[in-house]
Amino acid sequence: MDLFLILTYFYPVVQRTKKMTRIFIGEGIVFLYIVLLVYAAVTKLLDHEKFVVQVGQSPILTDYAVFLAWAVPLVELVISALLIVPGTRLVGLYAGFSLLVMFTTYIVLASRFSDFVPCSCGGVLEGMTWTQHLFFNVAFVLMGIIGILLYPKLRTMYSTPDHV
Repeated sequence: MDLFLILTYFYPVVQRTKKMTRIFIGEGIVFLYIVLLVYAAVTKLLDHEKFVVQVGQSPILTDYAVFLAWAVPLVELVISALLIVPGTRLVGLYAGFSLLVMFTTYIVLASRFSDFVPCSCGGVLEGMTWTQHLFFNVAFVLMGIIGILLYPKLRTMYSTPDHV
């Protein structure tokens, strides 16, 4: 059999496989961001009084504790909503990425320059050490970058026909 015919036959299959892989990775990142942000917001709101106290114990955030105790979960839910709606997904990816960069910066500053910093994450995340938090956040920051870089390709893929 002619090699050119074989390659011509399998090229569309390979292209569709690449396309599906990109879609799977991109949508997977969006899904993980939604789960993380909704989980974080709900756990903060369910035990709101504890969250206010923990934010108030932070040497960096003490003056803004009451405001942040409402603003942070609200922002997390708004970003989740942006990620759910396909037309605002890229904005949601940028917002989620930015929020995680801020949280990661806070972790670095708080763990380096303060003797006592309470964890106000809530739920399962509350049991992590600061180092584990840092690695967890960096992983989500990297996923955010990948999602942002993949998104224009995903948008094009959704709008083009599946045949090559």
